[in-house]
Amino acid sequence: METLEDHEPAGTSRPHPARARADALVLHRRATRRRLATAGLLALAVLCACLLDLAAGPSGMPLSTVLSGIARPSSLTLRDFAILWEVRLPVALMALLVGAALALAGAEMQTILDNPLASPFTLGLSSAGTLGAALVIVLGIAVPGLPPDWLLPASAFLFAFASALLLKGLAMLRPGRETLVLVGIALFFTFNAFVALLQFVASEQALQQLVFWSLGSLVRASLERVLLLALVVVTVGAFSFAAAHRLTALKLGEDRARSLGIDIDRMRLLSLVRISLLTGAAVAFVGTIGFVGLIAPHVARLLVGEDHRFYLPASLLSGALIMSLASTASKMLVPGVLLPMGVVTALIGIPGFLLLVLTRGDRP
Repeated sequence: METLEDHEPAGTSRPHPARARADALVLHRRATRRRLATAGLLALAVLCACLLDLAAGPSGMPLSTVLSGIARPSSLTLRDFAILWEVRLPVALMALLVGAALALAGAEMQTILDNPLASPFTLGLSSAGTLGAALVIVLGIAVPGLPPDWLLPASAFLFAFASALLLKGLAMLRPGRETLVLVGIALFFTFNAFVALLQFVASEQALQQLVFWSLGSLVRASLERVLLLALVVVTVGAFSFAAAHRLTALKLGEDRARSLGIDIDRMRLLSLVRISLLTGAAVAFVGTIGFVGLIAPHVARLLVGEDHRFYLPASLLSGALIMSLASTASKMLVPGVLLPMGVVTALIGIPGFLLLVLTRGDRP
């Protein structure tokens, strides 16, 4: 009987299935080692950037003093101790955590929407947080039992979280990722319009405070707020990492994900909750920070690919690195002047954003 082997060219042979599986396993292990090494290098870069941020400032404290002061705080003078532990360290840690939170939120948002231009900033969550803060600043709202220093971040967080729920609720009227994107853009412009209206009616003092807050700043960082944001990032990040396999399956297509038993709508809802918690907590403490949640996931994607077991941690580390470098740049670009973080991240992010748009070609 004639078989397929009779039609194969002479001298050719098929690889044995066991050998093919072994070769595939070797390639997989090699790729995993490369991704782990990349993540390790990113973590090392984050540590170096944080030390550079701690050493940057008008006081002229050298890096050697910073290192010895972290290892042995008692070796510092009272002046250097106050500068390092009460001013610089909270700012440096807040920069890392805010970058990590926004980048992780952006990575999840780009995955569930399958849109490389999606981020908490472009879809209105950051604008909602700004609106919540603006209401407190301009209207002078006070809540009995809540300290005034915590009222503004609490309002910003609640508005960002409510924006995510509103985004999901409106999108449910016509399910689909395209609807989420369009509704998010509409909310972005709506919240910005309300903020502009509040700026128009605000007093001179309130307007100055609102503009300063909306540009993004780390000067209000404290160890107490750093610990609270760290709790949010660690807790929410654990749930994000637990969903890595499902998010990876979604990148292969909705039909493939459903065939694996994944509830797409429920997964998107849970992702939106995580995104809103991360964004709301970040915006609540430092104001509006743009482009980090957009650019950092693309950096991670270029470094480790789409496997979310590596992509999500790499996004987190990339965001922390970008924000730490931006914090350092804000103190060094103009001597003696602390530039707003939102301005610095925009200067960094706009070229990356334009490069992303121009290199997308005709992809949908």
